[in-house]
Formats: sequence, structure tokens, C-alpha cells
Amino acid sequence: MNTWLHTASLLLTACGLLGAMAAYRISRTFRSALAVLLDFLTAAGLIQLADDPSWNSILQAAAVIALRKLLSTELTLSPGNSGRA
Repeated sequence: MNTWLHTASLLLTACGLLGAMAAYRISRTFRSALAVLLDFLTAAGLIQLADDPSWNSILQAAAVIALRKLLSTELTLSPGNSGRA
């Protein structure tokens, strides 16, 4: 993998971890922290695809995106998030 793309991917992953911790500290909800983390991991996976579009990297990016969609749907439909004030 290109050194610049590898470094950018690692930085995005680190920023995702820090952002998730900050989101949890501010909102005190696991949902917002998980959403931030998965968004950064999705971005890191897509950057990895920019240099090495092999089947392995495509499957890894697809797995992260599928996990993100599944968890965001699950968290949206959970009973604790009914939308009532």
C-alpha cells in the first residue's frame, strides 16, 4: 500500500477512536460513539481501497459498511429510541 494512503488510513482510525471517546463523553450514549467510530472506520476502509482494490480489501470495506448499516438500523429501531418527548 502507498505510504501516504496507509498513514491516512491509520490516522482516520485513530481519529475515529478519539472521536468516539469524545462523543461518548459529551453525549453519554453508546449510540453516538458507535456511529462516530463506524463512520471513521468506513472512511479508512475506503481510503485503503484507493491503492489496493483487491478482493480482500473490497470485502473488508464491504464488511465495515454492512456492519455500520446493520448497527445503525438496529440502534434506530431499538425500543429505547421511540422518538417521543
